[in-house]
Amino acid sequence: MRRAGTGEIADVLAVLDEVAGWLDARGVRQWPPRFERVRVEPAVLAGETWLAVDDEHVLATVTLDRADRLWADHPASATYVHRLAVRRVAAGLGGRILGWAARRAAAEGCHYLRLDCVASNRRLRDYYEAAGFRHRGDVEVTGPPGGRGEPGSAVGVSRYELALPG
Repeated sequence: MRRAGTGEIADVLAVLDEVAGWLDARGVRQWPPRFERVRVEPAVLAGETWLAVDDEHVLATVTLDRADRLWADHPASATYVHRLAVRRVAAGLGGRILGWAARRAAAEGCHYLRLDCVASNRRLRDYYEAAGFRHRGDVEVTGPPGGRGEPGSAVGVSRYELALPG
């Protein structure tokens, strides 16, 4: 894993769009069909977006940050996982990335690794629960899937939390 550089925003978008298209083709409305640069660029510039690379091919991306308004009612120190996307050629890498994120968060003194997904994505929810994440309730978010606070209808979002050692 390495930080995404400012010249790699197109690579981040390519992975996100590939995975979003794959999900959309299967009827999963987790994310918008395509991501806009304005949605990912701030996290890349802040050094919060990471890439999994093999032989110079970008296989996956994830953004880790220390704040998420969906968790305002749970103020404990945490790292939040956003936009974890793994290309199909690297299927299975997601669990290793979550493990890496948990180790990184624990090393930074965080008590929890947190993430969310649309409540209707039962398969992903089962995946997180099998990985040790605990369901911490559902909330409604306005806007399109993957959006926060944008105009549109409400979307149910399930929150998950993994307690970290230490």
